[in-house]
Amino acid sequence: MKNTFKYILTAAAVVLMTASCAKFLDRPAEDSYTTANYYQNDTQVEQSVNYLYNSPWYDIIRFYIYGSETMCGNVYQGSNAYSTLTVNGTDPDLKNMSYSLWAVNAQCNTVINNIRNSTGSATEAAKNKAIGEALAWKAMAYFMLVRTFGDVPIIHDNTEVIKEATYNEQSKVEKADVYEYIIMTLEKAMELLPKDPNIGKYNRIDYYAAEGLLSKVYLTKAGVKGSLDKGDLEKAKSYALDVILNSGRSLTPKYSDIFRLQPSLFQQTGENLFSWQWMSTSGQWTAQNSIQSDVGPLGIDEFGATWGDWKGPSVDLQDAFGISADMDPELRIETDDRRQATIMMFGDQYPQYWQDKGGFDMYRFYFDDNYYPTGLEANGSNKQWCCQSGALYAKHLYGSGSDHLAALGVSADRMCYQLPTHILRLADIYLVYAEACVLTGDDANALVYVNKVRERANAKPLTSVTFDDVWKERRLELALEGDRWYDFVRRSYYDVDACISELLAQRRSHWDGISGVYKDYVVADDGSYAGPGAHPWDLSKITYNPSDELVDVKPSMFTIPFPTEDVVMNPNVGSTVPPVHVDVRETYHYDF
Repeated sequence: MKNTFKYILTAAAVVLMTASCAKFLDRPAEDSYTTANYYQNDTQVEQSVNYLYNSPWYDIIRFYIYGSETMCGNVYQGSNAYSTLTVNGTDPDLKNMSYSLWAVNAQCNTVINNIRNSTGSATEAAKNKAIGEALAWKAMAYFMLVRTFGDVPIIHDNTEVIKEATYNEQSKVEKADVYEYIIMTLEKAMELLPKDPNIGKYNRIDYYAAEGLLSKVYLTKAGVKGSLDKGDLEKAKSYALDVILNSGRSLTPKYSDIFRLQPSLFQQTGENLFSWQWMSTSGQWTAQNSIQSDVGPLGIDEFGATWGDWKGPSVDLQDAFGISADMDPELRIETDDRRQATIMMFGDQYPQYWQDKGGFDMYRFYFDDNYYPTGLEANGSNKQWCCQSGALYAKHLYGSGSDHLAALGVSADRMCYQLPTHILRLADIYLVYAEACVLTGDDANALVYVNKVRERANAKPLTSVTFDDVWKERRLELALEGDRWYDFVRRSYYDVDACISELLAQRRSHWDGISGVYKDYVVADDGSYAGPGAHPWDLSKITYNPSDELVDVKPSMFTIPFPTEDVVMNPNVGSTVPPVHVDVRETYHYDF
């Protein structure tokens, strides 16, 4: 039986063996290390943290990228536990996500202790920076844990739990105290991390990355007791503004470039504060990105391992962008660059994918035998658009193997590529600042930063701003990045009725007849591809079917239960067991 709290202990043991697998920095030739022969110099100390940027996070992917995005109404994948908000402790993606986050915490704790106890010649500056990075990742893991499960245990030091053999006796801690623990952890990380802006530009966590996360934690914590705490909102504003003004970071000029393979397109601005840095050449399973396999259409790459056709961005998310799949693609009026960079729709073209073939064309991909027969036939002889929402993911795609090789000089493989996954960006911090401003009556400054985000997307600037404007802007900017469900969780702390009303009002279901209309539109009577207008666009054959929409939302649904296996092994984490209060500052210390 794979129990979380036992797992967080054993997972820590693999850190030294796999520290060398992440190659986004150079590494020495050794294949494995022990505390006796590693951490001997600055290079080894820095490389010991590389692993925390990828492998322990791997099992979170399916929950984070489309499970949570389905719960919030951004993704359609039929009627299942995610779409009905009834995920329970037996769900495999939920279990994997939980195990992943506890593994991150365990491995961060292990790396920190190993660096602290090392006796080599590494400088204190190098040790501090590496420990700061590990603390920041630990804080991120706890931030995801508390927003997912609510009250959770605090495992401050795995060695203490091992020594006392109490891993199946851990009690849940009140979520307000967990947020205080996250804040304490980030404060220590910021104390140790340098403010050198060049670090962030090369994807390492620096002082300002940790501070950006701290601002978001304060915004979330502000409502945890049922009403908004002005002091927390002011801290969210202060920390966010410091990142905005003093970090040396800026928004990547072109929105779609944030999600490209080429690091030069987004690293030089430093927009990505926290990113999973996946590797395709390490030889270590779980160090690689495989998100395209889960969300991309079968045939988009040549490795035969993509199965994302049946799920895609929801009708409701399309509505938010002012676009509808039942509209003749030739008549669409685009008002926001983020739409096409986020949602792939019939008629879209992507020059960054299939570059050796002149770009990726969504008309031809499904219906033109001469365009790319391998990709076409992989999608079946009927050559139909597969997702009933009328859309597919655009984010998280890297394209074909040749795109990967051209961009990075290394090969992709089956479920194996190294497109980074950004989980906290500067644009998010702009919107954290804007939301905190609106909630404290500072609409003027909120308007400035909402419009900076919109300006980058070539969206029309707002002339005034409300909370609802910021709320929607967060959805458009961060859609399909695993964040929107957590926005609902955060708001549910103090305004659950508004969250319930919005979820119930969403168009979370699908279209009937849309694939047939697509095919008729581009295929001639003889079955050959003719292009747009082969037959008139017949809107009368497309009907919105509301059968998969939500019919009931309860406040309890904003907290997901622990994996059943954990509750069996440790009843203290059961849903009906009350959490304990812990004075975090008195109980836990970072004495280094």
